[in-house]
Amino acid sequence: MLTGLEKAGKFKVLAVAGWAMALGKEMTALRLATWNINSVRLRAPLVRRLLEQEGPDVLCLQETKCPNELFPAETFRELGYVHQAINGQKGYHGVAILSRLPFRKFRADAFCGKDDTRHVCAEFENGLELHNFYVPAGGDIPDIKANPKFAHKLDFLRELAEAFEKQRRRRNNPVVMVGDLNVAPFEHDVWSHKQLLDVVSHTPVEIELLGAAKAAFDWIDVTREFVPMNEKIYSWWSYRAQDWEASNRGRRLDHIWVSPGLKGAVSNHAILKETRGWTQTSDHVPVLATLEV
Repeated sequence: MLTGLEKAGKFKVLAVAGWAMALGKEMTALRLATWNINSVRLRAPLVRRLLEQEGPDVLCLQETKCPNELFPAETFRELGYVHQAINGQKGYHGVAILSRLPFRKFRADAFCGKDDTRHVCAEFENGLELHNFYVPAGGDIPDIKANPKFAHKLDFLRELAEAFEKQRRRRNNPVVMVGDLNVAPFEHDVWSHKQLLDVVSHTPVEIELLGAAKAAFDWIDVTREFVPMNEKIYSWWSYRAQDWEASNRGRRLDHIWVSPGLKGAVSNHAILKETRGWTQTSDHVPVLATLEV
């Protein structure tokens, strides 16, 4: 586990002289977005476009795919996102939190004995604790013996449940978990429940383990609070599809979960499907929610 300022080499946390202005005004709503960007350096202009178009207070990115020193921090700092917690590595994985609001403290946790930059957490001045995760994709074969990547994914999900079970007494606090969890847990989170039951991201064992992680902290799935369980909803469409929109063979892999302490605090939710049609975009789209905190 990496904690605090003693590990500042792993992070870039920035402040400006005007931060007190943000603290001096009581915040009643926080607009939060999460997006697997699939290379932040390649798609920095698209991140900038999203920030200018939607204006979230906080944006969580996954699969940034670059070491901290190459993260395009200045691009986002120019837009007012001067508070940045970045946990990245060369070429793979990586997560980041970009915020207009200052952090009280921050950390990154390692899972499965690997320092593979899949988590970062920030605690804000109003007490909100925000976890940003990139769960392993798990490869193509849902067999732990034939596919070590799938075994790693299952182990990661188990450790995720264990980590929040240990913190269960804090579930009435304002805690949020977002990210690419790489599991579509419900029947209508995929284009075909029957055909995808043996496809990684929707296998019964993954669904069970993600459900255990959700139950460990009594998390509330924000998307399914707003979208009925019998309605199809996706946040990812494969690059392999010749016409992703026409085929519409999507999966809901990107999530915003809130603790019971924030029950009733989410006033708005959106999945920005239109961004999947942007030029050279990610195969994931942003998920947004507004929290009254």
